[in-house]
Amino acid sequence: MKLTLYTDYSLRVLLYLASAPQNNKLIQIKEIAEAYGISKNHLMKVTFHLGKLGYVETIRGRNGGLLLAKEPKELNIGELVRQTEEDFHIVECFQDHASCIISPHCKLKGVLYQATQAFISVLDQYTLADLITNKEQLTTLLFTEEKNMDKNKESKQE
Repeated sequence: MKLTLYTDYSLRVLLYLASAPQNNKLIQIKEIAEAYGISKNHLMKVTFHLGKLGYVETIRGRNGGLLLAKEPKELNIGELVRQTEEDFHIVECFQDHASCIISPHCKLKGVLYQATQAFISVLDQYTLADLITNKEQLTTLLFTEEKNMDKNKESKQE
């Protein structure tokens, strides 16, 4: 089972927002992109979708940014993965137009379906709050690096 980058980035955005030292401070997409070293353009698409799904509140404009729309304990990881993954067709026979000759009688299809359901079932047991029980460490990693980059920029400007 492999999650798409879209889901990975969605989870990272939520982790970043939940780890922010000040919960009510607007976070800009640029900050998140720089912290993780990923494309701002990709994150714009991800955050737009997260906003439509009700996971984040997006404030537009010059002083805009992102906030979690709900408390971390209210954001279920399994639900998020279901909403951000296009499909869970890990093998061809899960699709409507399977061409495998043994598909009608293959036992593997059932086993793989059960495995996929077990994967999602485990994710359903966790919320964003569960993933940030080490918030201090995450904050140090995500936000200290950002501060260091800001200091480097300031010293180069002097």
